[in-house]
Amino acid sequence: MQQRLTIGLSKGRILEETLPLLAAAHIEPKENPDTSRRLVLETNDPSVALVVLRAADVPTYVQYGAADIGVAGKDVLMEHGGEGLYEPLDLGIARCRLMVAEKPGRPAVRGRLRVATKFAEVTRRHFAARGRQVEVIKLYGSMELAPLVGLADCIVDLVATGKTLEANGLEAVESLADVSARLIVNKAAMKMKHRRIRGLVDQLSEIVERREDVRSHV
Repeated sequence: MQQRLTIGLSKGRILEETLPLLAAAHIEPKENPDTSRRLVLETNDPSVALVVLRAADVPTYVQYGAADIGVAGKDVLMEHGGEGLYEPLDLGIARCRLMVAEKPGRPAVRGRLRVATKFAEVTRRHFAARGRQVEVIKLYGSMELAPLVGLADCIVDLVATGKTLEANGLEAVESLADVSARLIVNKAAMKMKHRRIRGLVDQLSEIVERREDVRSHV
């Protein structure tokens, strides 16, 4: 009998783009995650269950062993710190960039810069490395509004196409990191369920490699 695995998935874009990868590995939820009220979804493989979580919670569930494996954006992992986790695979999905954005022509700020973001720790580390003191204003949505109403001098946020920034009169001026979704594994689970997890990691790695080969030839 195979060891049971619990996989934690982020809601939204990461969930949508992870499901086809899992399907290619012959793991499919029995219910539609978009319409089901269940937070734990059984799959066609009796030894695998999916747990649908807020993006920021996935590393915590994996760290404490409530999920053996998870899929989380690199931005979330940078903010979390990655304690208690292995990060064996870049899935190459949900690609975007974590960037500083501001109003064009903004006057130089003397003294402490006010930055609106939900990535407080990443932002502090980034500006500290540049010898810049910042006041971080923690927001969870509508980030682009902050510079427009004078709440912040700039923002640190995820940028995919840049169209939302452009529509709100902002421009990206500095990149903190290229972001994509990563497979993460609980360290204890990797020891206790090594063969099972290693097999799935290798399988997904082959699937991602094939997709990248196809993409590079399009």
